[in-house]
Amino acid sequence: MIERWIHRVPYPWRRFLIWVLQVLDPYLCVLIGRLRKLFKMIACMTYEGALSEPEDFPKSDEPVWILGKQYDTNKDLTALRSDVQSRIWLTYRRNFPPIGGSGYTSDKGWGCMLRCGQMVLAEALIRRHLGRDWEWAAQNTDPTYLRIMSLFEDHRHATFSIHVISQLGVDEGKPIGEWYGPNTVAQVMRKLTPFDDWNNFSVSVAMDNIIIIDEIRSSCLGEGDRMWRPLLLFVPLRLGLAEMNPVYIPGLKKCFKMPQSLGLIGGKPNHASYFIGYVGEEIVYLDPHTTQEAGSVSIKKSVVGDGDSDDSDVDASYHCPLAQRMPFLHLDPSLALCFYCGTEKEFDDLCNRLRQDVVDPQNAPLFELTSTRPHYMRDDVNASLGAAAACMDLEDHYLESDDDEEFEVLQ
Repeated sequence: MIERWIHRVPYPWRRFLIWVLQVLDPYLCVLIGRLRKLFKMIACMTYEGALSEPEDFPKSDEPVWILGKQYDTNKDLTALRSDVQSRIWLTYRRNFPPIGGSGYTSDKGWGCMLRCGQMVLAEALIRRHLGRDWEWAAQNTDPTYLRIMSLFEDHRHATFSIHVISQLGVDEGKPIGEWYGPNTVAQVMRKLTPFDDWNNFSVSVAMDNIIIIDEIRSSCLGEGDRMWRPLLLFVPLRLGLAEMNPVYIPGLKKCFKMPQSLGLIGGKPNHASYFIGYVGEEIVYLDPHTTQEAGSVSIKKSVVGDGDSDDSDVDASYHCPLAQRMPFLHLDPSLALCFYCGTEKEFDDLCNRLRQDVVDPQNAPLFELTSTRPHYMRDDVNASLGAAAACMDLEDHYLESDDDEEFEVLQ
């Protein structure tokens, strides 16, 4: 551009101007680079919705509960944000290898509920291998963490990739590109985990709003050495007709307080999200409706900043710096509660907590909890797989948006 207009400068001044530009060139490059970073920061802050203090967790006297942990925003705001950012945030991605023969190289507009299912599974893996108190840092090169992340990469060889999940959905009558409901995602996860020898999860989906303790326990203990297999429990629910019935909100809050909580997957009209906690009358969530470039963190550099930092940038894109909030009443009534029990003792503790706080007959119970299969359901025990398949289509009403905007995450 300089060459275009410099010829318009009168000749006596031209050589002087060229000399000035040559002297200032190193400083101009630095200035332009800093301006670009400033514009990116402004754009990112605009995306996050604030140019001053972020509004993810305003300071208040209301406690914040995140997946079984309590925080005080007046004292623990930094720790609270670190906890939220440590959760694995799986969003829309683009420019990944095509899914099967579908030609899809992005899941934008249809993969939000699948991403939510991935986030639940990722949180279960973090619990199993790194513990609830683990915190992410940009310099993290823990091989266990990187191995967990590699399971969710966007290609057909990754165990829990959207490619594999989508293909399993096809087997259940869900074409690639079609929106999934929380019931469907829970059933697909149940079918997917047997392919993962590393974690050996037992995934149970509570059918008909009933948790049957003995059957879940049997599935976790198996028939061999009776060693406990870590449990990932989904409880699909319908808590209202067209809108969330407020009578169930206290029960949902109590679930978020339990140490076994993995949150819930569900949404609001036009969005599916992963809900990880609450404050007051608002529920806290991670939103997958952000389209980012596909990438891998499996070869992340051992020293961040040494050489190419692309892997570190990709890693950061899997951790949301600021959570979002919305009123409980805006939740769609179709959702699935999620729990993780790494030991049999944790499962027994979960059952006791659910019995006392969630299925207490004096309250509005979210579901039933029973030791054995009820008599009226025993005729269906041999048809449990058929019932599971039937549940695939139940209440998978659409929440997708026709004007699903694409947002960019700027690093």
